[in-house]
Amino acid sequence: MVDYDELSDDELTTLLKTGEESAFEEIYNRYWDKMFYMAHRIVKSSEIAEEITQDVFLLLWAKRETLNIVSLKQYLAAMLRYEVYRSLAKMKKEEVYENEIRNTSTPFVSIEKDIENKLLLEIITTLTNRLSEKCRLVFQYNKLEDRSLSDICEELQISPKTAEAHLTKALKVVRASLSGSVNFILQIMVLTQF
Repeated sequence: MVDYDELSDDELTTLLKTGEESAFEEIYNRYWDKMFYMAHRIVKSSEIAEEITQDVFLLLWAKRETLNIVSLKQYLAAMLRYEVYRSLAKMKKEEVYENEIRNTSTPFVSIEKDIENKLLLEIITTLTNRLSEKCRLVFQYNKLEDRSLSDICEELQISPKTAEAHLTKALKVVRASLSGSVNFILQIMVLTQF
């Protein structure tokens, strides 16, 4: 049996090209944290940095047979830079589009949206306050503060599986409770538009 963590990057690259999933897993485990950190330093968002890092590894696996890799570390860094630039360009386009929409919409619509968002946030906060403390904290940190599960696990000193279980439970409670509330909110919104 091959001990993949003992293999060099060159050996892993050779195995990767043949479709060896365990070699890919070792590359993923060896470089994911470093690449996430590099991406996060630039984009300043855990969620976006995680998405960029995942995209790099998906691309690495998808193009494994045609890649010409001399140095795996340098190749991954170049792939990461490309994905970061692509992501920043996409965010810039979205920002320009949002600014255009914001500039063309009336102030009343903006105020109305703020009120709707505050109302929805209050409802979600009330619902999550019924949860156990850790369950509530995992949900609020992840969904309302946009923090990664790994950061939350470290802060709350819980395992990733426990964090995922808390998040799943919180989402079920919120979704189930919101299904009735959404209809109520929609009715209020329709009535206030006339």
